Amino acid sequence: MAGFLQRVASSLLCVEARLLQMLGLHHPPAPVLVFPALSGLEQDSEPAISFLDDPFLWMAAPKNRRTIERNRDRRRNPQKMIKFRTNVDMCPECGNLKLKHVLCGFCYDRVMDETRKIRALMAAQEGGPLRAPAMETVVVYEGENTSETDAGKRILETKRKRPNWFTMH
Repeated sequence: MAGFLQRVASSLLCVEARLLQMLGLHHPPAPVLVFPALSGLEQDSEPAISFLDDPFLWMAAPKNRRTIERNRDRRRNPQKMIKFRTNVDMCPECGNLKLKHVLCGFCYDRVMDETRKIRALMAAQEGGPLRAPAMETVVVYEGENTSETDAGKRILETKRKRPNWFTMH
């Protein structure tokens, strides 16, 4: 009997609310923000802090905590693991490891250093980078002589020994 009376009472309250709403006499309850009175400010002014404008408040948040098993499964996914390299070989010149079909990084540094020295020698001989003649250049190191095939070519002589990896021709 008590359950029946509660249903009737709630039905009557709903009907009353609908009638008041149709007549425009009732406003539905809405959430209200209450700010403590700030000393020294007028009641008409806008609040100094509006935390509803902060986008952090409206950002998505996880519903449930991720378990350690799921975290480990995600982090240790085989697609994210480092793959084994099978195309690694030793450099025949210096013995360091390098990728096959790729120039060794240590040898490349040595070649670039030698190239810088040759360019500096060319700049000292010609007096600038834009004054070099448009012809083939031959570098002659200490203890070497020019051959008859070098006729008509620009010859740069240096007092250093030829590096063992820098072939004669």
